[in-house]
Amino acid sequence: MSVIKIRRLRAEDYPELVHLWLRAGLSFKPKGRDSHEAVTKQMEENPDFFLGAFHDGRLIGAVIVSSDMRKGWINRLAVHPDYRRRGVAKALVAEAEKVLRQKGIRIFCALVENSNLASKRLFKACGYVEHRNIVYFSKRDSDEV
Repeated sequence: MSVIKIRRLRAEDYPELVHLWLRAGLSFKPKGRDSHEAVTKQMEENPDFFLGAFHDGRLIGAVIVSSDMRKGWINRLAVHPDYRRRGVAKALVAEAEKVLRQKGIRIFCALVENSNLASKRLFKACGYVEHRNIVYFSKRDSDEV
């Protein structure tokens, strides 16, 4: 396999990003947080926080990074099924951590569904510690966001 290149995602990558999310089995909220308008606005505001892994010019992996300025978050990590178990996700996590370190962040976090064993193994392999004593709460204005 030729070299995988990681770079910032741009607005013109949006259609490929959506395709990747769907192929990878991630949920997609086209009327909310995943709309073209929402994603491109976030890309403009935080261009370093949208990373894509490319193989021969094709988007095969992506991650969205976020930060509350105290902790950094690894979000929406997705790898195309044909490219799994090749180090793409680990490379994206490492690049996300690098971006966060450049912003002064030294704590890295990820929320993973308990049933997603592959992601749990990945983050453990990347040195993350699972905390079972934390309960996640969310409040949404609608199911579309």
